[in-house]
Amino acid sequence: MKAIDFDRYLEQQMKRPGFREAYDELEEEYELAKQIIRFRLGQNLTQAQLAKLAGTSQPAIARLESGNHRNLTLGFLARVARALEMRPEMKFRPLRQRRPLRITSSASNSTRRARKQVTAKRYVSRKGQEGF
Repeated sequence: MKAIDFDRYLEQQMKRPGFREAYDELEEEYELAKQIIRFRLGQNLTQAQLAKLAGTSQPAIARLESGNHRNLTLGFLARVARALEMRPEMKFRPLRQRRPLRITSSASNSTRRARKQVTAKRYVSRKGQEGF
């Protein structure tokens, strides 16, 4: 059986359309599991000990640490965090980075007007979203 260089294989796969997005999405899911394992081990706790402190079962902690947390609730996560003497933090981020619009000196007046209109629409839509 031929050995495969994983790093080279991953580099090739990253060039496939859609692969990088799927890979990045999974990486975010497993980051929570890695953090919990790191904090648990840092306190020299077994899964069973953490489960007892969090008021849950060892298999529930094992599922959480495996990255299989499809039905994870904020309450459960808060109990596990408290047992680890931590607090959970949740953030929302845009799916894609927006590039700032730049107006160059070579741009025509009509191009400048169009860009200003787009910028104004973005500002208005952001202002309209306040309070949500």
